[in-house]
Amino acid sequence: MINSKIVLNNLVFAQQKDAGMSQLEMLKIVQKLKVTSAELRREYFDNIEEEILPILKFMKNVPLRLFYSVPDALFVHGELNSKLDQYFEEAKQLNIYAIKFNIGDFQGLTGAIITKLTNLIDTGIQINVENDQTQESGRLNVMRKFMQVVTDAGLSIGYVYDMGNWRFVGEDELKAAQSLAKYVRYIHVKDGQGFESSARTLLLGKGEIDWKNILMILPHDVPVALEYPTPDIAAIENGIDMLNDYLGDR
Repeated sequence: MINSKIVLNNLVFAQQKDAGMSQLEMLKIVQKLKVTSAELRREYFDNIEEEILPILKFMKNVPLRLFYSVPDALFVHGELNSKLDQYFEEAKQLNIYAIKFNIGDFQGLTGAIITKLTNLIDTGIQINVENDQTQESGRLNVMRKFMQVVTDAGLSIGYVYDMGNWRFVGEDELKAAQSLAKYVRYIHVKDGQGFESSARTLLLGKGEIDWKNILMILPHDVPVALEYPTPDIAAIENGIDMLNDYLGDR
């Protein structure tokens, strides 16, 4: 069964990327699996200007919904990142459904910032922020404060709950899920063990993260992505099957 909620983040192809695989080739694999969405990673493009058109040609006959992970901050030195227009133009060209950033150095909203964010929201591309692996924008109190501020301002910016990143900043992923559930618009699923300097990401079901209980706490009507390096296609399919079985039982 194909589950329309499941997304494959191209991080699952990390080893293949190191061996030279392009994101177009990754998408060709994804469309043969039991998912309907894929998440492109900006850092996986070797030459984005040259790769966009071949991806668009391929996507004309492939019903995949595309997400876009941008490894950059929404805010730099308290102001909106000057590269946002470039990132949104790329997303527009790729027919992206949702784009994701880290928060970065958020110091508050001004009228000018609200206007600019409103204009970006009005492009129709869903905007989300993720808890990353930094103290600056990956801590629970930072994420909670940011989401409360943008929500109070009426800005339609969602939150990507990354299940594994909490370990890298010494936070408890279960407590974070309970605290931030109302803001969640997208979920990145992975397993892991250890905290801070000893933290590491593992295949789903191979670590100590209580991923099933966390998914029970979080919204049940949002996309859920597998986002971790895998050794082969069999490991990807196993993760899809585990997630599919669980989501179908909720």
